[in-house]
Amino acid sequence: MAVKHGLGRGLGALMQETPAPAAVTSASVEASAPVGATTAGDVVRLPLARIRPNAFQPRRQFAREALDELTNSIREHGVLQPLLVRRAGDDYELIAGERRLRAAGEAQLTEVPVIVMDVPDRAALELALVENLLRQDLNAIEEAEGYRNLAEKFGLTQEEIAARIGKARASVTNSLRLLGLPSEVRAFIFEGLLSAGHAKVLLGLTNEAEQNRLAEEVVQERISVRELERRVARLQHAPRKPREQRSELPASHVARLSEWLHEHFGTSVRLQPCRTLANGKKTKGTIEVDFYSNEDLDRILGVLGMNDTL
Repeated sequence: MAVKHGLGRGLGALMQETPAPAAVTSASVEASAPVGATTAGDVVRLPLARIRPNAFQPRRQFAREALDELTNSIREHGVLQPLLVRRAGDDYELIAGERRLRAAGEAQLTEVPVIVMDVPDRAALELALVENLLRQDLNAIEEAEGYRNLAEKFGLTQEEIAARIGKARASVTNSLRLLGLPSEVRAFIFEGLLSAGHAKVLLGLTNEAEQNRLAEEVVQERISVRELERRVARLQHAPRKPREQRSELPASHVARLSEWLHEHFGTSVRLQPCRTLANGKKTKGTIEVDFYSNEDLDRILGVLGMNDTL
């Protein structure tokens, strides 16, 4: 089984902000100092029993086949890529390498090679989250929850999260939107019964009952994303009793204003103009501005010039 040694652009950038670890070679692992004499950056062998898992591990499911494959490789060749840990009292806390740690345990190893890093709480938690988000086997809900953790724990904006993991900001935004789906739909996604493509189509609906019903149809009938798109389109274009006669603003102007507001606030903004009904009455217009943490709210209030007044 091929062993990945790349850490990814985001994780590599984060590690550059911490003391550089020693070069990892088979010789350095064999010649490592005793555990009690380690300094930051050393490569040493630690007993598995002294390494505790990271509480901010976003992955809650591990593919059995892939884990078995890694276990067999470790049983034959050992752990070729050291885990990242930091001191935690008399023991050590895992920063990155959850799958390798689990596979080593299943291979009945008693110790594994590690790189001991001297990093504060924030950097350790951020490294753990980013390292896991860079992997390809997170399901869509685990990925979205990882992004939310980065926003809530560290006050990162969507732009900053995207920069950390080397993805487009739109990818982060679309991923976070999945957390707005009903719990039943999120459970289907988490269990692999609904794909991220299905989920994105369901986000086009605003009625939770319709989202749940269509999600169940996908699971029971195993319908494709394309077929789901057709069913959602039929719902959206179903004839309704006409109420609104015309918008107070041209659609092109609404689109330009929405784009300007999006760029100004740095987050999703929905603009609903006033409308004149068939009976001559007018409906109110609305502006909705999204934020994803208290820090993000403070940033938006700052853009509005309200921080000094609160």
